[in-house]
Amino acid sequence: MCTHVHHCGGCPSSGVSRRGFLVAAGVSAAAVQMGLLEFTSTLLAGETRPKSKPKIRLLFIRPKDQAKYWMSWPGNDYNADKRQADFTRRLRKIARALDIQLEVDPAALEDAATVDAALERMKQSPPDGILVIQMHLSYWKVATDHLLNNRGNIPTIVFSQLGTSFTGHLQTARKLPNVCVAATDGLDWLSYGMRMFKTIADMKQSRLCIITGDKAYDRKLDVIGTTLHYIPLDRWVDELGKAETTDEMRALANYYTEHAKEVREPKPQDVLNAAKNYFVAKRIMAAEDCDGISLDCLGLVRHRRIACAPCIAWMKINDEGGVGVCESDWNAAISMRLVSLLFERPGFMQDPAPNTAKNTLMGAHCSCPTRLGGFDTDPEPFILRNHHESETGVSPQVLWREGQEATVMEFDGPGKIIVGTGRVTRNFDTPPEGGCRTSVELAMDNVADVMDTKGFHQLFVYGKLDHDLRAYGKLAGIDVLPIA
Repeated sequence: MCTHVHHCGGCPSSGVSRRGFLVAAGVSAAAVQMGLLEFTSTLLAGETRPKSKPKIRLLFIRPKDQAKYWMSWPGNDYNADKRQADFTRRLRKIARALDIQLEVDPAALEDAATVDAALERMKQSPPDGILVIQMHLSYWKVATDHLLNNRGNIPTIVFSQLGTSFTGHLQTARKLPNVCVAATDGLDWLSYGMRMFKTIADMKQSRLCIITGDKAYDRKLDVIGTTLHYIPLDRWVDELGKAETTDEMRALANYYTEHAKEVREPKPQDVLNAAKNYFVAKRIMAAEDCDGISLDCLGLVRHRRIACAPCIAWMKINDEGGVGVCESDWNAAISMRLVSLLFERPGFMQDPAPNTAKNTLMGAHCSCPTRLGGFDTDPEPFILRNHHESETGVSPQVLWREGQEATVMEFDGPGKIIVGTGRVTRNFDTPPEGGCRTSVELAMDNVADVMDTKGFHQLFVYGKLDHDLRAYGKLAGIDVLPIA
């Protein structure tokens, strides 16, 4: 049951986000962040094919006769025609902002016959999702439940504003697959509901480039439909080797040097090498028509086949709303893609290290995004360090906001997500501590023994998002399970 939502800064209720406007205008957010509008052509290289619009059918459960609101909820002063017109206006605005095709069926659905007629009309233009607005307390069994039991497997949201449902009305819906009921007092939830539909569609159309091994092939994941596009590991080495140093690379290197809180170990050439990784990654993503990238990087560093790991490249790609993930970990990659689409913010893929003395969870890795609060927010402070295990190249040490609520999540295969929540307690410095450069500790909620936490390379994400992820899982047919 989904009755609450965390409102992210880029949600359509606040209009088109800055990043969305820039992309629509043909200007990359990366270029604006750097003040380098003249460099848009290369920086936009990672923008992939346009996604097809998901088609959502809007239905209204209500009586035709206004008199039937007499002595019933939501009350005799509930003007159904005006309320339906208001819902329609709101949802059309949200749909435009999210690039959703909204098909409105204005009929009042009040019994099995009217519902069956609406289902028959849907056959002429089958939707990707159904949004049902519940507008009367008394029509759940005869209309809403009948619709839910006869819609097939189409993902369906039932929005029930205060005054249109009691506990008993919700029981059928909560047991059905691909159904999310939002029983709530607020209209703002509709933005998140529509974003869930959009995310389901975009996950199906996503392509993630996995660079590992020596073969090229595609693998389409069950449930979420994302395509993993594998290319040989030598491709990265070859592309990096032939990439000439450009003014854009120098500008990006200067940007990070100037905006870092501190530059400790790296030399100017190291930072330039780090910037080169970013442009190579974007060009491969564009050439392979992919929305994200993950590289089997540790072996390349270990055998000195590359001068610099792609830690800074992944940081920037994730800050832009793409997917840059270490170690060719596709579970982490699809987790990053989901968080980016659903909450408009990046996650931090980390190696979990339980602190058994304090029962907290420490997480560390060599790459971390800086725009942790959202793609349109100010970056968190960062220090340019070298790659700790090899003392080569550049890795960011991002300083997390102490006291910040956070979510820990990870796909465990395409049909299951593990999730937990906590709060940031501190950042660690290396040395004296071991581990990777960005190291952060969470005090976990409702975890009796932190050694019981499941998963590896889970994402740490700003915000308490567990309830929203469960709502998404219910709608998308994904099991969402506690992390411990």
